[in-house]
Amino acid sequence: MTDERLTSDSLLGQVEGAEKLFLAGRRSREADLESAVKIFLEILRGFESFSFTEPCVTVFGSARFDENHEYYRLAREMGAALAKAGYAVMTGGGPGIMEAANRGAKEAGGLSIGCSIHLPKEQEPNAYLDKFIQMEHFFIRKVMLVKYSSAFVVMPGGFGTLDEAFEVATLIQTGKLERFPIVGMGLDFWHQLRKFARETMLTSGVISEEDIAFVHPVASVDEALQHIKGDS
Repeated sequence: MTDERLTSDSLLGQVEGAEKLFLAGRRSREADLESAVKIFLEILRGFESFSFTEPCVTVFGSARFDENHEYYRLAREMGAALAKAGYAVMTGGGPGIMEAANRGAKEAGGLSIGCSIHLPKEQEPNAYLDKFIQMEHFFIRKVMLVKYSSAFVVMPGGFGTLDEAFEVATLIQTGKLERFPIVGMGLDFWHQLRKFARETMLTSGVISEEDIAFVHPVASVDEALQHIKGDS
């Protein structure tokens, strides 16, 4: 596994802890300029770390499902199907759904990529990664998870998964991102959210019918793959 982490003996090692400091409130202009340099260095490190030629699909989902859970098994199957179809699979690099998708991809002989985040409670990379990078800034991590992918799979998850999924949908809605496929898997899990989107958000006029169509719900891995490939 190619492992790119923050190291204390390099300039990039000074990035650690930078996001909390940056978001701590109003600071001097000099301090903000220093933060800008650290942000640039982290973005540059991301660009240098991810060098591959395969088309890529990012899989979002919770870190909290173990390998005996149905959603873990579904993500593992999805990762394998993507790899067999010629896609690299990128995740947040952690456990749960992320591990499952990376595992499926690696077991199927595909390229498995992780883009993790440095947290107070250290999150170790899962064991199924060919390339791995650990970021300090959440927003830079999201850039990396989006920048290299031409499709997205949203598996069941919590606040982080919702944040990532809505970020992609917002970028498409505002014309900042091509209308790449987004598939939603685990339909029972998302039922109430989809109901809220249609019965409350759409009815209130804060989103349109076209916006709802950004995320394509699927009932199987085969259906998800067809939509990603543009066959549906």
